[in-house]
Amino acid sequence: MDIILLVVHVFLSLGIITLVLLQKGSGASAGAAFGGGGGGAGSVFGATGSANFLSKTTAIFAIGFFVNSLVLAYLAANRDVQTDSVLDALIAPSTEFSTEIPAPSEDVPAPEGLNASPGADASSGDVPPADVPVPAN
Repeated sequence: MDIILLVVHVFLSLGIITLVLLQKGSGASAGAAFGGGGGGAGSVFGATGSANFLSKTTAIFAIGFFVNSLVLAYLAANRDVQTDSVLDALIAPSTEFSTEIPAPSEDVPAPEGLNASPGADASSGDVPPADVPVPAN
């Protein structure tokens, strides 16, 4: 059903484009005033019938185009999406990531930069002084 509506949509849009291009513009009468050819007597639809026929047909095509657009939008909004995408298969919804930081293990030694300085007592928990100069009084 969707494909049929899409094909109708394309034909309606091409019909509107063709009908609009066939119609005379509002400035066409100004060219005739200066001796331009193409009088109304040689028209296929008659002297006054071309504007009426083309404008009515364009209006019918435009109404069909808008109605078809609304139907396609309704069908697209209420569609059950079942894709066979590779990306959907790769992302597993059961995968959970933990935000907890694991506790340090006793078996892993501390890096060299974190060892206590020779002047600090590691058992008392004293923090060695930083290498920041003392401000002058």
